[in-house]
Amino acid sequence: MLAPTLLAVASTIIASVGANPLKLKRQSITALSSEQIDFYTPYTRFAGAAFCESTTLTSWTCGANCEANSDFIPTAAGGDGDGVQFWYVGYSPSQSSVIVGHQGTNVSNFMAVATDLRVFQMNLDANFFPGISSSIEVHFGFSTQHAVTAESILSAVQTTIRDHNATLVTVVGHSLGCALALLDGVYLPLHIPDVTFRTIGYGCPRVGNQAFADYVDANVNFTRINNREDIIPIVPGRFLDYVHPSGEIHISEENDDAWLACPGQDNESDECIVGAVSNIFFGDEDDHAGPYNGIYLGACNADGAPVEEN
Repeated sequence: MLAPTLLAVASTIIASVGANPLKLKRQSITALSSEQIDFYTPYTRFAGAAFCESTTLTSWTCGANCEANSDFIPTAAGGDGDGVQFWYVGYSPSQSSVIVGHQGTNVSNFMAVATDLRVFQMNLDANFFPGISSSIEVHFGFSTQHAVTAESILSAVQTTIRDHNATLVTVVGHSLGCALALLDGVYLPLHIPDVTFRTIGYGCPRVGNQAFADYVDANVNFTRINNREDIIPIVPGRFLDYVHPSGEIHISEENDDAWLACPGQDNESDECIVGAVSNIFFGDEDDHAGPYNGIYLGACNADGAPVEEN
């Protein structure tokens, strides 16, 4: 089970400070159907697979999450799970999509935790993000970690598109992996034309400022799924000038675990994550791992199976 990073403790003590006073109307929140919920299941499994060792990803032998997407064809994988998060790229015939997976934070690894702690903002590197406005700023630690693997992932995606004549790329991740996936959702389309991109993340922390959130809303097909009273999606705090883009789906414990589509940026309704978890003292760190439609996300055991499913 994942615990919160030190950043979660440090930056959410006054997370409600500076809240946007404008609340979206409750009636604009809609529940997903069972078919719509099930649509995300393969991608939840892909996000879970990213927690496993690179060797199991290149052979696609990572246990239950690999078995659930058994026709997946790996192209490349990397990372060490410590200083560099695990990642992989390949093609899913079932989903007709290139898949890019990013590992989330494993707090047993100090370097991964340190990545989350570097909370101040920086401009996006023009070498990776050409043409991006200087008004856009993002979390220094997330951006630094993204830069380590960006070129390798770009090359692997280009190869996979070519080898499979693919026209769709889906980037997935949980926790820190969601933050990296969102940065990839901005980065990859700047270098690969004529392909459709989408990003699906779980338990995503805030990644950047208002200008970043606005850019994502205008340019990135982004869905972020939050579970119950998970505290990670409310950090870094809005008082630090962090803003979530739109695209929230909240699994609401108060509504019998219904999946609710919450429109807008940082929707403050109590049916959405910001309203449901005003600060870490009213959240539950155990909700970070799941379940997401019965699936838990987190560090893998030696056999590759998610620890929560044992």
